Amino acid sequence: MKIWIDLDNTPHVPFFKPIIRELENRGHTIVMTARDAFQVCELANLYGLAYKKVGKHYGKNPLLKVLGLCWRSLQLLPFVIREKPVLGLSHGSRSQILLCNLLRIPTVMIMDYEHAQTPWLLRPRWEIIPAALSDEQLQCKTKEKILAYEGIKEDVYAAEFKPDSSIVAQLNLNEDDILVTIRPPANEAHYHNPESDMLFVEFMKRVCSTPGIKAVLLPRNKFQETQIRQDWPQWFKGSNVIIPKQAVNGLNLLWHSDLVVSGGGTMNREAAALGVPVYSIFRGKSGAVDRQLQNEGRLLLIENIEDVNKKIQLQRRSKGTIQDSLTSGKALGTILDHIDTILMKEHSARA
Repeated sequence: MKIWIDLDNTPHVPFFKPIIRELENRGHTIVMTARDAFQVCELANLYGLAYKKVGKHYGKNPLLKVLGLCWRSLQLLPFVIREKPVLGLSHGSRSQILLCNLLRIPTVMIMDYEHAQTPWLLRPRWEIIPAALSDEQLQCKTKEKILAYEGIKEDVYAAEFKPDSSIVAQLNLNEDDILVTIRPPANEAHYHNPESDMLFVEFMKRVCSTPGIKAVLLPRNKFQETQIRQDWPQWFKGSNVIIPKQAVNGLNLLWHSDLVVSGGGTMNREAAALGVPVYSIFRGKSGAVDRQLQNEGRLLLIENIEDVNKKIQLQRRSKGTIQDSLTSGKALGTILDHIDTILMKEHSARA
C-alpha cells in the first residue's frame, strides 16, 4: 500500500529513516514530503531520502502559525491528489493531518509528548505512543485507536547507530577537552517557557568561564543562530564555543560528547538512549517520557539557576562500547507491526 510520510521537523528525519526502509521491505510504497524548516531538508539530503519540499516555517506569531499551517495544507494538496496515498503517517505534522482529515484519508500520528495543543480538525485517527504515555490524556478519544510500544522513539534509530570518529577532525575538536553539546530552547514553539532561556544563558556563561571545556552549540535555525551571536558575541571570541557550519549526524555528536544540555525534546532522549549524561533545561510542562527517564536515572531535569551551577557535572565520561550503552531495540518492530495492523483495519473498513 502507498503510505505518505511528512517530515515536519528535524528529529523526524533519523526517526523515519529505518521505518521507511522496513516498510519498503514489507512491500509498501513510501512517498515523502518535507517542510523547509530548521534542518529538515539538509538532514534529509544527508540521509539520502527522496522527498518533495513543500512549505516552510512561519515563525512564533500565533496568527502566522495558523495561516502558515492552512497554507501548507493547500500546498500539499497537488502532491496528495497525484500520489493518492491510503495512509498519512507523521510524528505530528499538523498540515498533513488537517489535509488528510478533510480528504478522509486515515492518519497515524506517532507522538511522545502529551501536552501539545491539538484542535479537533488536527486530531489524527490513530496514535502510536510510548507505553509511558498510556495513562495520559491523549488526542484520540477511542482507546482502541491508541497503540503503544515499549521504550522511547529514539530507540528506533539509536539501535542502528555506529560511532564515527571522523567528527572529531570535522569539527576540529580537541580530545583533551571536555566536550559539551548544547541545544538552545525552542523559543518559537507554542509551549515555550522563557525560564528555559534564562537557564540556557546561565549555563553558557558557566561553560565560557570554565577552562578545558569545548561546547558545540546547535541552534534550531539560522534566525536563532543570528540572534544568539548578536546578543552574546563574547561567547564566540575564542574557540571554546563552535556552531557547525553544516548538518552533522546528531547521534554521532552526542556519542562523542561528555555531556548534553538541551532545551527539550529529542536531543535529550537521544542522549539518554545512548547512555550519555543529559540535563534538560526545558521548562514547559514536563512530559511522561522525560519523567520516566528521570526516574530511571537517565536524564536530569534542571529547574532553576542553582541547579545549573550545582547539578550539571562538567566532567569527562567513560564511553565504553556502544553495545553496552544501548537500550532495547524492540521499538522499531512494534511500531511497524502497529502500522501494518492499522493498514489492515482501514482496508477492511473500506471494503
